[in-house]
Amino acid sequence: MRDIIVTLAVFGTLPFILKRPWIGILVWSWLSYMNPHRMAWGFSTSMPFAFMVALATFAGIVFAREKKEIVWTRETWLMLIFTGWMFLSTVFSWYPGLAWPQWDKVWRIMLMTFVTLMLIRDRHRVHWLVVVIALSLAFYGVKGGIFVLTGGSGNNVRGPGGSFIEDRNSIGLALLMTVPLLWYVRLQLKAAWQRLGLLAMAVLTLIAVIGTHSRGALVGLAAMGGFFLLKARNRFSVLLGVIPVVLVVFYVMPPEWFERMHTIQTYEDDGSAQGRIYAWRNAVEIANASLLGGGFRAVTGYGGTDSHSNWFGTLGEQGWIGLLMFVLLHVLTWRSATQIIRLVKPHKELTWARDLAAMIQVSLVGYMSAGSFLGLQYFDLFYHLIVIIVAVRALVEKEVALPPHVAAVAPHGRSKGVAGPTRRLGAAPPG
Repeated sequence: MRDIIVTLAVFGTLPFILKRPWIGILVWSWLSYMNPHRMAWGFSTSMPFAFMVALATFAGIVFAREKKEIVWTRETWLMLIFTGWMFLSTVFSWYPGLAWPQWDKVWRIMLMTFVTLMLIRDRHRVHWLVVVIALSLAFYGVKGGIFVLTGGSGNNVRGPGGSFIEDRNSIGLALLMTVPLLWYVRLQLKAAWQRLGLLAMAVLTLIAVIGTHSRGALVGLAAMGGFFLLKARNRFSVLLGVIPVVLVVFYVMPPEWFERMHTIQTYEDDGSAQGRIYAWRNAVEIANASLLGGGFRAVTGYGGTDSHSNWFGTLGEQGWIGLLMFVLLHVLTWRSATQIIRLVKPHKELTWARDLAAMIQVSLVGYMSAGSFLGLQYFDLFYHLIVIIVAVRALVEKEVALPPHVAAVAPHGRSKGVAGPTRRLGAAPPG
């Protein structure tokens, strides 16, 4: 029955995608994050649904009359260069048998990320993309939270089998990044029952993060929590949501959970932590030996264990230059989000953009902190957050741009009626 439902749902969207290709991005995101076909047991588990949706989206792009263009910014250019660098590192990889299958996944992610940027170009589309991503991942948050509360606290919350987020560490990181997106969606709702429902989803998702028994996710939760309070509007609701999570930790989680979390402080005596440090040393050795790094999965091939770190994983696989580009993607995205927040301050009608930029920064804090101990450097969500920020910044700059009669440039590079040289709004100040 599940196979039939998923198949009908996907095939039913194809005519709409051909007419409005941006819907294809929503469906592709749903399939990528929620993986509904992996919850069936029959023929749909092996159906290439994502490929079908991508083909329909490309066909729609060809025939749709709407304007199609990619917003080229410092982030998108860097992302394109980084993709090319990853291809080169694959060509010269140390372990081709491990590298090429991973490249086959990564190039598809990057391609659809750029297609997303091409099609998601207004507030309506941005909003629905965030909704689909947040609810797709929150499905596992709500399910996992209920599992913990109904007696499953001694076991690990896990993600969909065969996906990027299958193991407890990966699903912990993904759910951690989802909570701020749920909060953004909640802020846009008017009905009290809808806002309460989103609050409940966020709380259950946080409980599911605890239920993964992932120490990296707990570190990320601690780092993200404080920043969340700084960035969120209506901090009282945030604190209200924290109370049940704290109660679950003290009254529901078993002694084994506390023992495992305690090893964060005594990592010298923990075999798993020592294995991570061993892998990180291997990543440094690979990067020092090769300008391009060792290619995908090189750290695993070199030392027999995964890097368990976004930073060291990128270093070992893409070298020091690749790591620099990966770090710059974080920095530039963060700066663009900050510029969005600054630009919309005087514009009440653009509060939604402020909310989204702030919550994406919170999500990035979770990704950077928890990702220091979990290897998800090619996770779709990180690259989706980049293009969402790029799209929102372009929309905001268009909305707050000076009217033509004010922006008209007078002789010697000065604007009429403006005491100072003109520059594009949102650009960095000179010097």
